[in-house]
Amino acid sequence: MTGRLRRCLVLLAVVAAAVSVMVVAPAQSASAAGWPVVAQGATGSTVSVVQRLLRARGHGVDVDGAFGPATRGAVVNFQSSRGFTADGIVGAQTWGGLIVTVRQGDSGEAVAAAQTALNAHGYGLAVDGAFGPGTASAARSFQSARGLGVDGIVGPQTWQSLVGSGSGGGGFSLPIPRGALGRGYYDDPHHDYPALDLPVGTGTQVYAVRSGVAGTINNSRCGLGYALTGDDGATYYYCHLSRHNVGNGARVGPGTLLGWSGSTGNSTGPHLHIEIYAGAGRCPQPFLLAIYDGGSPPAASNLPTSGCFY
Repeated sequence: MTGRLRRCLVLLAVVAAAVSVMVVAPAQSASAAGWPVVAQGATGSTVSVVQRLLRARGHGVDVDGAFGPATRGAVVNFQSSRGFTADGIVGAQTWGGLIVTVRQGDSGEAVAAAQTALNAHGYGLAVDGAFGPGTASAARSFQSARGLGVDGIVGPQTWQSLVGSGSGGGGFSLPIPRGALGRGYYDDPHHDYPALDLPVGTGTQVYAVRSGVAGTINNSRCGLGYALTGDDGATYYYCHLSRHNVGNGARVGPGTLLGWSGSTGNSTGPHLHIEIYAGAGRCPQPFLLAIYDGGSPPAASNLPTSGCFY
């Protein structure tokens, strides 16, 4: 081989390596961008997931869904122990260190974190820290819906999709378990004003669709229910429950179990009645369909006031 030819081959190898770096680097950035940024002041199910993962990593903190000074301190301690930037903010690097791959047969706080994250997508699991067949089935269903590899194992890619931005898991939840009704029921018109009736039997779990403060209702029209004052300023009404689960004035996050469906108040049979009020009655259908499809729903104030009833 001549010296000139050898130099040409070396130059080609260097160029190929540079091109490879240029191609790979953006893919890594895109992956990192999918993790939500969670910091002091945040509330909801994603904060509960962070808190449970901190506990799984040996950092004692209460699981209350509120990112206060104690949670920030635990995050700083975790970051310091890993050599990360100790800023108390849970971003891509900290998520990567916190998550634990869990699968059927596992138990503990990391499993409870996965169950909490799955419940934010409407799977209605008992958060008991035991990865049994029900949790595995929910994980496979979630993976299938998101186009992920379907193995029932909650690994890095599944974790990122569960909590990542645009996944629906960070800030919103379906009002009932995903398997309780098909997608078409979320598009049905109401009788005579902007609202939605979901025909589920008595005893179906009912969840907070977003974070906010739950106010209990008990009157002849709504029966047992809630007026959830969302952090967006809108009010989300739930009616005809059979039983309350959280008290008046309780702070809740997406996926929090509010109560169980029923037929109390002015009702002709068991169902969950939902209304959204933001300056006027708003159609819940587009909001809930977006959550069902895994997207971020429109702002309540941008929802239509007509076209969602007969």
